[in-house]
Amino acid sequence: MRVFLDANILFSGSLPDSLLSEFLGKLEERGALVSNAYAAAEAERNLQAKMPKGLAGFKKLMDSLELVRLQLFELEVPLAEKDHPILCGAIAGESDFLLTGDKKDFGHLFDKTVRGVKVVTVELLITQLQELGFVEE
Repeated sequence: MRVFLDANILFSGSLPDSLLSEFLGKLEERGALVSNAYAAAEAERNLQAKMPKGLAGFKKLMDSLELVRLQLFELEVPLAEKDHPILCGAIAGESDFLLTGDKKDFGHLFDKTVRGVKVVTVELLITQLQELGFVEE
């Protein structure tokens, strides 16, 4: 199982005592956590501006990720140009899931699959993992 992490997931998963950080650790035990330099740069920039105490956790999280090369290509779904590198990264990284909390830009794609990548929130991913037998209910 491969899970691509959007910038907002990288941000929240970097914060001290974050439940999301614990969840990502559990995910890593079952598969690969994936992202790209575009998402990482956005998360780091936001941490520096809003929550510098999360930078140490960010560096630790980044060490556990597989970074895929930034690729852009035409997508068959409507998506803001700024979000193309995220979905293209998940596709190029052969991810099973794109994990994001961005309801504004990705909400119309939640629980939908684009080129083999299912776009999910944490809640949707937990449900999916339960259905696949990866976690108990």
